[in-house]
Amino acid sequence: MAPIPTPPSEPQDSPDGYVGLTADAAGQQARARGWSTVRSLPPGAIITMEFLAGRLNFEVDEGVVKRCWKG
Repeated sequence: MAPIPTPPSEPQDSPDGYVGLTADAAGQQARARGWSTVRSLPPGAIITMEFLAGRLNFEVDEGVVKRCWKG
């Protein structure tokens, strides 16, 4: 039987700290802090809700992060 994979650890970072930043600045900061995947979405985008460890999601309106969450 194959071993159960261990998900990568997430950066110890608060998603609330990205709200209000420009999308470019938030993406650069997130990658510099160790997030493996950064996803930028428009308001109201339809997305699947699977959780992906190491991913940070941004809801971006007019170039500014309005909401941010892990997974």
